[in-house]
Amino acid sequence: MKMIKRLTMALLAGLLAVGASATTVEVGGVKLEDSIDVRGSKLVLNGAGVRYKAVFKVYAAGLYLGKKAATPEEVLAAPGAKRMSITMLREIDSNELGKLFTRGVQDNAPKTEMSKLVPGLIKMGQIFSDQKKLMAGDAFMIDWIPGTGTVITVKGVPQGEPFKEPEFFNALMRIWLGPEPADWKLKDALLGKAA
Repeated sequence: MKMIKRLTMALLAGLLAVGASATTVEVGGVKLEDSIDVRGSKLVLNGAGVRYKAVFKVYAAGLYLGKKAATPEEVLAAPGAKRMSITMLREIDSNELGKLFTRGVQDNAPKTEMSKLVPGLIKMGQIFSDQKKLMAGDAFMIDWIPGTGTVITVKGVPQGEPFKEPEFFNALMRIWLGPEPADWKLKDALLGKAA
């Protein structure tokens, strides 16, 4: 009888652990899953935070990787699928956001890579320009999918053809994780460092 009781307790503990693992993290009022599936790859939330411009909240961001990484170098070198998930916290002109992203890439990309990045930056600028405005609650994702490339999805719709070069995804990640990040506190949050 004791054995059955122990097995029952162990089973209940296991079920509770499984239930607890499917949780969400709330950042700036946005709920992010602690794990997601990207085209068959299970990714975990590495870190999440809010991008501030002066005192204003602009967007909530979450970085998903195959396994946790604590440095920008580990994130960029990590194999497999990756995702940066961004949910707007205020209305913004999409063209302006595209320009800010381009500037973020320019500020953080090695100069030797910039010529290779220009076609992708032009294409990305067009993706944001086509959106006109992003409203509070609108989301977009930047996915790295091995064998496919970088896929940008805006409001649930993949935009154009994937960007094939891995350098382009890494250049985008440096917007948040590079030596001149968009927001230092957000950089730390995406790397899982406590605020």
